[in-house]
Amino acid sequence: MSNGLKALLAALTVTTALGTAAHAADLPVRSAPPAPIVAAVPVFTWTGFYVGVNAGYGWNTNDDDVVIPGVGTFEADDEGGFVGGGQIGYNYQIGSFVLGVETDIQYADIGGDNNFGGVLDDDDSDSWFGTVRARVGVAFDRALIYATGGLAYGEVSNGFYTSDDVSVGWTLGAGVEYAFTDNLTAKVEGLYVNLEQDDDDLPVIAGRDETEFGVVRAGLNYKFSSY
Repeated sequence: MSNGLKALLAALTVTTALGTAAHAADLPVRSAPPAPIVAAVPVFTWTGFYVGVNAGYGWNTNDDDVVIPGVGTFEADDEGGFVGGGQIGYNYQIGSFVLGVETDIQYADIGGDNNFGGVLDDDDSDSWFGTVRARVGVAFDRALIYATGGLAYGEVSNGFYTSDDVSVGWTLGAGVEYAFTDNLTAKVEGLYVNLEQDDDDLPVIAGRDETEFGVVRAGLNYKFSSY
C-alpha cells in the first residue's frame, strides 16, 4: 500500500470519528426526572388562644321550701331559663393531653319571678355569673374530652332571695369539643355552680344561704393558629 493511500485512509478515519462525536454531542441527555417536592401537612394541635360564644339552659337545684317564722312555709316558683355569653381561653397540648384555662361571663335567666304570698318579691331577671376554670383533657386528633373546674362568681337567685352583692363560689363540669377546621371548634359542656350568699344580706328566713344551679350549653370557638 502506497504512502498516499495510507494517508488518505488515516484522514478518513479521523473525520469519521470526529463526525460521530459531534453527532453524539447533539443528542438529548436522558436522565431521571427530579423527585417531586411534597410539602409537609401540618398536624392539628389544640395549642393556642381562642375566643367564642355559647348558649344553653340553666336551672336552680336548691331546696325551694322556705320557712318564714310566724308566717308559714312557702315554695319558691323556681324556673329554668336561658343562659348565654362568651368565653376566652388558652390550650396547650402535650402529646395526647391538653391543659388549658378558660374564663367566661354569662347572662342567666334562672329562678323566675318568686312572690311568696306578697311577703317577698324576688325578680332575678337580671341574674348573671362568670367562671375562671382550668381544663384538663385527652385529645383524639380533632376530638377533645375534658374535665373543668375552678372559681365562680355572680348574682343569681338561690330560690327565694337575690343578694345585691357579687357572690363567690366554685364550679365543676365536663365537656366534649371537636375541631371542624384548624380554626373553628364546637363544644357541648355541662357545669354545676355553687355560689355562697352573704348571710348579712339575707332576710331572717330558715332557708339556704347558697345558690346552686346546673348549666348545659353549646359553644362555638375561633382558635387562633399556632403554626
